Amino acid sequence: MKTINSKENEKADLITADSAPSANFIRSIIASDIKENKNDGRVHTRFPPEPNGYLHIGHAKAISLNFGIASEYEGGLCNLRFDDTNPGKEEVEYTESIKFDVRWLGFDWGDRLFYASDYFETLYDYAVQLIKDGKAYVCSLSAEEIREYRGTLTEPGKNSPYRTRSVEENLDLFERMRAGEFSDGAHVLRAKIDMASPNLNMRDPTIYRIRHVPHHRTGSKWCIYPMYDFAHCLSDSIEGITHSICTLEFENNRPLYDWFLNELKVKCHPQQIEFARLNFSYTVMSKRKLLKLVEEGYVSGWDDPRMPTLGGLRRRGYTPEAIRSFCERIGVSKTNSTVDISLLEHFIREDLNKRSPRVMAVLRPLRVVIDNYPASRVEEIDAVNNPEDPRMGSRRIPFSHVIYIEREDFREHPPKKFFRLSPGREIRLKHAYYIKCVKVVKDEQTGEIIELHCTYDPETKGGWSADGRRVMGTSHWVSAAHSLEVEVRLYDHLFIKENPEEVEEGEDFKSNLNPDSLVTLKSCRVEPGLRGAEPGSRYQFLRMGYFCVDSVDSSDERLVFNRTISLRDSWARIEKSL
Repeated sequence: MKTINSKENEKADLITADSAPSANFIRSIIASDIKENKNDGRVHTRFPPEPNGYLHIGHAKAISLNFGIASEYEGGLCNLRFDDTNPGKEEVEYTESIKFDVRWLGFDWGDRLFYASDYFETLYDYAVQLIKDGKAYVCSLSAEEIREYRGTLTEPGKNSPYRTRSVEENLDLFERMRAGEFSDGAHVLRAKIDMASPNLNMRDPTIYRIRHVPHHRTGSKWCIYPMYDFAHCLSDSIEGITHSICTLEFENNRPLYDWFLNELKVKCHPQQIEFARLNFSYTVMSKRKLLKLVEEGYVSGWDDPRMPTLGGLRRRGYTPEAIRSFCERIGVSKTNSTVDISLLEHFIREDLNKRSPRVMAVLRPLRVVIDNYPASRVEEIDAVNNPEDPRMGSRRIPFSHVIYIEREDFREHPPKKFFRLSPGREIRLKHAYYIKCVKVVKDEQTGEIIELHCTYDPETKGGWSADGRRVMGTSHWVSAAHSLEVEVRLYDHLFIKENPEEVEEGEDFKSNLNPDSLVTLKSCRVEPGLRGAEPGSRYQFLRMGYFCVDSVDSSDERLVFNRTISLRDSWARIEKSL
């Protein structure tokens, strides 16, 4: 498995503004089919999620691919179909969240919303047809015995002792299975293919199993449910799908996909095409493992901003445009790879840089008293909202006798290359004035710095000196009397290892969780203009990163901001190298 990293020159190769969709082997296959008038020139795809969890960033690639390819051809269609054949793990909540996520990404299935459960009666009839054709039988081995009989990669399997049941006996047993006469696990219906096949998927796979579990759509009407491999290919056929695009782990299932369609002689035989799934560094993509993180309380829910789910990314401030651009540029291949998560972060930075208003926010406030600025005076400072987009206009920020700056912007004993505020040093306040530190006030007991006293130069309004003198450092700030107190949540990678699956013996992936993946700051200060900011609103906090208003915990009385992604901090990089 290769790793795609995010070096700037490699990004430059991937990213081009407003470029056409990139060529790939799937588009080449479809173009060839259209040229040969295969499927009467139709292109019809589908996105078939199982409603047993929330969609994650890997699904975004599949969604973008299926809906995107269909949209590129005249008359092209893409269905949304839920593979709801496992009622014990499926919920309406998941169904609704998936529909919301697909729409949020910018795609629409129109009137083509389907469920595998729509076809339960038809699928049952297909199973009966296989039995009548001598291609399926009811097997009464236990699940453990079926595994034992299956064989291994190097040893062929053994025929079930029930493989020779007559057609009449199989039909009778299958009908009684449907009627609810047997308990879970008592029987299964299996395809009769080849127990010596080198492909384990072809060794008499299970088609139906008994599950006395109510279904979220069909209730208790059914107590037998089709297996994925059986339901999936036939659902594709029923819907007239031309190209069944799926991830690489289903490559060995393709012979079974084709076997069912060939044996049942269906009119529509879709072509299964596999592509490599999307894997990221510093995260896990297994829904089973993500569910474990939720159920065991390691995260606050499926939409926790540290999760790779679309709900989590949305709550963190990611935009659908950035995700779609990333999915397009990352390309489609037949080789599994791990993408450096910083590449996705690059796309969101690029997108938010264009759309986000700039504001000043002080996350770890240090009080600064400007001694020679009148205590009763309040001045309105002009500031541009976004230099990348003049159409966003400007705003006015109050400046007063007492302000807050970032605590990390001051060092009493500055190291080399530290150009921010220190005793006797002059810096620029963004949009405002030059100030010079003249006094440091400390707590007598702890020695902690609690306040700075500075003077300002009234001839430097706007942050520029009339006499042409220059200063090296610039700090952002807010007025102490006018700023809003808010909560800010700083998010980092959920795992400390690039590959969370690398664990010591006896441990699991959770041992690699990052204890500092969430840092909550309670007494931050932001410009007063953010009062009443809507949930989901995105901003660039100058020098601090991109932030959005939390859609769950924020309110008019208590604003909560989530950090989407940090900015590159030049001093932080220098300090690490010292």
